Amino acid sequence: MDFSLLRRDPDPDGPDLSASDAADRLILDEAAGFLADATANSVTVFDDAYGALAIGAAVSGATGVRSHQDLVTSERASSRNADRFNVEIIQLPFDASAVSGARVVLLRLPRSLERLAEVAALIAANADPEVVVVAGGRIKHMSVAMNDVLGQFFDRVDISHARQKSRVLFARGPRPAIAVEQLGTWPKLERHDDLGVTIAAHGGVFAGNRVDVGTRFLLSTLDAARPDATTAVDLACGSGLVAASLALARDNITVLATDRSAAAAASARATAAANGVADRIHVEQADGLESVADGSQELIALNPPFHSDAAVSTGIARHLFADAARALASGGELWCVWNSHLRYRPTLEKVVGPTRQIARNTKFTVTASRKP
Repeated sequence: MDFSLLRRDPDPDGPDLSASDAADRLILDEAAGFLADATANSVTVFDDAYGALAIGAAVSGATGVRSHQDLVTSERASSRNADRFNVEIIQLPFDASAVSGARVVLLRLPRSLERLAEVAALIAANADPEVVVVAGGRIKHMSVAMNDVLGQFFDRVDISHARQKSRVLFARGPRPAIAVEQLGTWPKLERHDDLGVTIAAHGGVFAGNRVDVGTRFLLSTLDAARPDATTAVDLACGSGLVAASLALARDNITVLATDRSAAAAASARATAAANGVADRIHVEQADGLESVADGSQELIALNPPFHSDAAVSTGIARHLFADAARALASGGELWCVWNSHLRYRPTLEKVVGPTRQIARNTKFTVTASRKP
């Protein structure tokens, strides 16, 4: 397989950003014997960044390869990459259909132990009793705790030799009873009385069911954000905390919460329901504001991510700024919190419009950018 043919599109590109890496190649090499014996529709892939694993399995001869990727942008990149290799990948939601009866599961290890636990539980509850899970990643992002998490749901966990700073874990002997019981615990809810809100979160969602310090700082300023607005957007919504907080604070507002992560979208729906405001919050899994009409929004709130996979990248934030500028009506405002060292204000001025500082502390800055 020629990995150089893989592309990240529609995700941002950059000198430190790649569509595959040594961990993908090691996973496929360690799984080669299992894939050679795989029958039709018996291979599933989870959290494949841009399709390297699923396409690699299909190129090796596996048919009916199923894949679940959390990010809608990863799904689209994989689909485009599959076309380049002239193979078919079946993309499925995060439920039993993705892994029912699977005998080989390839998994790119997530950095979140909660995400790993939720994925492992879904596999153990639904895969074939003889399933083997081949889960790999870069050693710098792996920990012994990952073995322990897999050990909750599988009888046996083995470890490969390291290669090019990557390693693979093998899990066998699923424990379906334990897995089914644990699946019922997600999303996990936590009440935050200081904010008057309950947060629900699936594994891997930014900050989980906690309140990260940047979002807390943004929330402390939002009473002054277009108090006359009847609509708002929680862009890159994560758990949906901002959307729920706006809906709780303003009886006359409806909120669109959007995130490219399926786990985030599911969490935001659960958060809205837990706070009794689901009737005024609409949640979409989407790449930014792709479903939102030009010049239609009064208020957009954003705590932009600054990582693409493991690499620090401002490309995602700049994409979201441009999307917000397109979607804002004249006089509409983007309220944004960002790590002060990133110095986003000149970009916001250029991309969105006149930008004023609302608040600043030792780490974060909140700005409001007004669309002319």
